[in-house]
Amino acid sequence: MTNAHNDRSARWRLGVVSYLNAKPLIEGLETDGRFELILDVPSRLATLLDEGSVDAALVPVIDLLCDGRRWRIISDACIGCDGETLTVRVFSRVPAAEIRTLHVDGHSHTSVALARILWHELYGQSLNIVPLEDVSEGYDRDAVLLIGDKVVTHAPTHLEIETDLGSAWKTLTSLPFVFAAWAAPRDSDLDLSELTDRLAQARNAGVAAAEMIAADYGPGLGWPVNLARRYLTQRLKFHLGPRERQGMARFLELAKRHGIVSPTKELVFA
Repeated sequence: MTNAHNDRSARWRLGVVSYLNAKPLIEGLETDGRFELILDVPSRLATLLDEGSVDAALVPVIDLLCDGRRWRIISDACIGCDGETLTVRVFSRVPAAEIRTLHVDGHSHTSVALARILWHELYGQSLNIVPLEDVSEGYDRDAVLLIGDKVVTHAPTHLEIETDLGSAWKTLTSLPFVFAAWAAPRDSDLDLSELTDRLAQARNAGVAAAEMIAADYGPGLGWPVNLARRYLTQRLKFHLGPRERQGMARFLELAKRHGIVSPTKELVFA
């Protein structure tokens, strides 16, 4: 975990995904003295918000629906897709419909829930989910779910069948999918209007500069520049608009149906 800014007088501490896909959402925040950025894998960011180590975080959507949490979505900036993602994939020896046990990347929460839903809905299968303590162990398994930069930089080449979960969701619902959104506790005393505006500004600047971000950050994270450009400009969606909200609502509906979240849980927007 690294701090992009260490000024203890920073007004806001933000928990941010440490992958390439979050870079367009934080454009300019690294040098804005009002912010301290704490970078970590998606599954850890919810814990940081629970602990009060950050004031707001880019959390996996499924974590917004956990019992005992009273969080709200505070921005229309997000990490989503409308079809193929490139970086949320199941690698397997057998066709997707034949997978019964899926070893999963512990860095993800939303993607694991999405896989469970997709296999129920598309194949009528209840997956046996086995978390991996060490992601490298997944390269020896017959079916593994991986997320993030490693999908591109360290894909398990011996597992020849790939299922992109963004594409599978699009096939199932014809809707976009949202993996992560900015959230803060409902009882937070943050000036949300100012923070919301600044997060939108950062996202807008990042989307406009996506090609440069790909060239600047992609190689250091193991990405070929052309692929990083395509990923940030053509594959990912960073705006939480009406269709993205529809996709989130559909995901919540299915998560309830399959017992992944409480039937009483609802998404809350600031």
